[in-house]
Amino acid sequence: MAETYEFPDDLLAGQEELHQVRAELLALLKRLPWSVAPLDGFSDTGGWRKVERPASPGWSPDEQAEVEKLRQRERELAVFVTCHRFWREFTGPDVVDTRMRLKHAHEPGPAPGDG
Repeated sequence: MAETYEFPDDLLAGQEELHQVRAELLALLKRLPWSVAPLDGFSDTGGWRKVERPASPGWSPDEQAEVEKLRQRERELAVFVTCHRFWREFTGPDVVDTRMRLKHAHEPGPAPGDG
């Protein structure tokens, strides 16, 4: 049976917020036009697959600011989680296994690799 870990509360909270920020950023990017700047649409049928894009009105300054705010928070949380003092206890493959368990700690049921 795989080992279980007692993750510090601040690390769990940081990882959970990182999941939330990434989900929010992904949802926002899916709603926004494909181009940040206004661009004409195009169609390219000469490649190995057809690529078409409608004209893009671009992103508003508020939309650009919101994306940047979420990206900045995502970077801050990624640094916090990956550089947390908890990781000093592990080396080699144990770091990878423990990190994967943290990524899935918020999910109900057994962690990956628990059978």
